[in-house]
Amino acid sequence: MIDFNKEIEALRHSDCLRFLPETDTANMVNLSTNDYLGLNDRTDLYDEFLGSYSPSTRSMSAASSRLLTGNHLEYRRLEDTLRDLYPTRDALVFNCGYHANAGVLPAIADKGDLVIADKLIHASLIDGMRLCAAAGVATLRFNHNDMTHLRRLLVAHSKAAGRVFVVVESIYSMDGDLAPLAELAELRREFGFWLYVDEAHAVGVRGRRGEGLVGELGLEKDVDVIVGTCGKALASEGAWVVSSPVVRSWLVNKCRTMIFTTGLPPVNVAWTDFIVRKVADMDAERDHLRNLGSWLTGALGLPGPKGGATQIVPFVCGENAAAVALSGELRGAGFYVLPIRHPTVPLGQARLRFSLKASFTSRDLEPMVELLQTHNQK
Repeated sequence: MIDFNKEIEALRHSDCLRFLPETDTANMVNLSTNDYLGLNDRTDLYDEFLGSYSPSTRSMSAASSRLLTGNHLEYRRLEDTLRDLYPTRDALVFNCGYHANAGVLPAIADKGDLVIADKLIHASLIDGMRLCAAAGVATLRFNHNDMTHLRRLLVAHSKAAGRVFVVVESIYSMDGDLAPLAELAELRREFGFWLYVDEAHAVGVRGRRGEGLVGELGLEKDVDVIVGTCGKALASEGAWVVSSPVVRSWLVNKCRTMIFTTGLPPVNVAWTDFIVRKVADMDAERDHLRNLGSWLTGALGLPGPKGGATQIVPFVCGENAAAVALSGELRGAGFYVLPIRHPTVPLGQARLRFSLKASFTSRDLEPMVELLQTHNQK
């Protein structure tokens, strides 16, 4: 039986106790948001959307699941827009990325199959794997971005399995590095596994039209399931799963996290559709964001991630107390950045995670860089 008081005190003692902050970042440089394109600051987009939005229903809510009365017209419009973004595939919109990742794997994997995932995948994917394991699906993990280790696991286990699913993120949320998607595509052609790529931190900021890293590299035909989220660079809510028409149909019938939940409000889905169309033309913002990530990485003397800099720059402090203290120091200087601690990252790798926005300039961040340089000299 859990002794809540004892466990909470242990979390407090190890600097791991979390609470819900009442954030007011109006006068601060906010480096703890996933609003990578700075769309939350674009009142011009809000005005344009509200001026053009013609709701297909008077209700402010979907009021039921998509399989009942919640599949309003805005869903079809958004999924048609996504079909243009991913022309060889079909899209299915979910309420959030967590619902997609926790529900898709249990729906498509069956007893006798095997799921192999990178060790640094998101908690939502881990929960999806746990549901798979509970249903008799075997699960394994390979060392982060280690294709040699993945190959060894495939050689040792793939022949005895039914289908094999390899699960990765395209940009990893805590390290800001890229998955070796080209190498994964080669392995997929060799071993015939299903490749599942979570593009949560790449949608909007990578790709020719913001579709993500898979599209940027021209690997759409080599990836079986692509998950994109709306709550980060797109400044909205929801997610989508891009797959073949038959997989989409299967998910409509078997994915519990889509079936057994009320749909998104019509205005939310319409806003996402509006933003997806706008983001397609934001090449300048995408280029600036990558250049800013490269500049900050160099200015802080950090090793650049393999594959190039991204909008996520981790500053590893080590112990929890050090990350908490440095976070407070930066907030005092006008930079809002929260400490990232275990279990989000491994023990001993507590860090500050700088999430950059396209609306920032290097001049905005120079005082922070100077403070951190002084910190490193102590």
